[in-house]
Amino acid sequence: MNDETRPWNWPDDLDALVAAPANHRLVFEDDEVRILDTRIGRGETVPLHTHRWPAVIVVLAGYHLVRRDIDGEVLVDTRITGEPPEPGVGVLVNPMPPHTVENVGESELRILNLELKR
Repeated sequence: MNDETRPWNWPDDLDALVAAPANHRLVFEDDEVRILDTRIGRGETVPLHTHRWPAVIVVLAGYHLVRRDIDGEVLVDTRITGEPPEPGVGVLVNPMPPHTVENVGESELRILNLELKR
């Protein structure tokens, strides 16, 4: 089953714009794409939220982060996983079930999420 036909089992109130509005700003949305400007201050942790669609993420500033699942287990720690992508380079990611993101870098983390709704 691909991501387009896989059922989404998480409530709408966990959507990034609803659950973490202080960190996610809607830049654009239509039937095919939604673009979010994500900002996470140094030392800040984004509340539990989801991203329903696959996306191309583009790091604009900062990078080092720790992503944890709904149970608090570490999924990604960029300080361990290697070099971050260069700013401005896109990376394709799958839909993300409930997770938090902690900025463990030295500056604000800023990411564009280009969510692909189709």
